[in-house]
Amino acid sequence: MKINFNKNNDGLIPAIIQDASTKNVLMLGYMNQEAYDKTVETKKVTFFSRTKNRLWTKGEESGNVLNLVTIKNDCDHDTLLITVNPNGPTCHKGSDTCWSEENKSSYGFLSTLEEVIKSRKENSDDSTSYVASLFKKGINKVAQKVGEEAVEVVIEAKDDNEDLFLNESADLLFHYLILLQAKGYTLEDVVKVLKSRS
Repeated sequence: MKINFNKNNDGLIPAIIQDASTKNVLMLGYMNQEAYDKTVETKKVTFFSRTKNRLWTKGEESGNVLNLVTIKNDCDHDTLLITVNPNGPTCHKGSDTCWSEENKSSYGFLSTLEEVIKSRKENSDDSTSYVASLFKKGINKVAQKVGEEAVEVVIEAKDDNEDLFLNESADLLFHYLILLQAKGYTLEDVVKVLKSRS
């Protein structure tokens, strides 16, 4: 891998650290050639500490090491993207990331939708909410709705109306997310099962 450590006078380049599973950015550090070589050799991410003026392996005191998965170089060969499996919190202040964020998986809009559904479940007295009304009717009604939507998806899959097929698919996914919440689970729980099978 061609890396331009000489672009700056100090011989350091930025190394962006990203969780290999969640894809969240955990921290930013700096590497010189020696830190890079040690990282590749030990499979534990090592930086050059500008404050200590020496090599510093993340977690050397706390035990919260960053286990190397991959290293990618950017188009200018002067910034690294390093994916890791973190062992514990990354930030020295004890948080998962150096931005005080929880390092959990996010599925974009679907995670936002899960939060809305969870909120409706917790406020099931809201008479204006369709989701709250489903929770109020109980698990049998929620499960029945998933079954109905699944049948409608199968029917539309056999026809040629793509718009109806996609809309019924959205209805199925929406009601499935409601069913997961009704059972006390999230999409992440299902993803874990799928990962365990791969």
